[in-house]
Amino acid sequence: MNIGEASGASGVSAKMIRYYEQIGLIAPKGRTQSNYRVYGEQEVHVLRFIKRARSLGFSLEETETLLKLWQDKSRTSASVKEIATTHINDLERRIAEMQGMVKTLKHLSHCCGGDHRPDCPILDDLAGERAAPSDKPKSGESVA
Repeated sequence: MNIGEASGASGVSAKMIRYYEQIGLIAPKGRTQSNYRVYGEQEVHVLRFIKRARSLGFSLEETETLLKLWQDKSRTSASVKEIATTHINDLERRIAEMQGMVKTLKHLSHCCGGDHRPDCPILDDLAGERAAPSDKPKSGESVA
């Protein structure tokens, strides 16, 4: 099959197939006399593997390692599990960071009046500015 057909069968765009070939994630394919790439069922299966790994958030490097392990029938499952466990820990760390971002943005959004005034605690926070203490004396204080 040609690249368009391989793309349709695998769900990986032709552009990504070319890119994966360019970076060496998949082996360059043989070509017809008219210079079209030729793909078989095995290549489509590999492309589906790559697509699934990428959809789970594995980096290209991790995907390459997993692909090599998948193709190595003498591999140990422990080496695969180690990659998955490391990835899980990274995802959990990133989720915690994002939850912190959401909490901060919710707080800042709550503090913002969202009215016609130009002062905005969201922009102040982004700029690293803190609300300056009021120069006005509090009730009952005297000015020196």
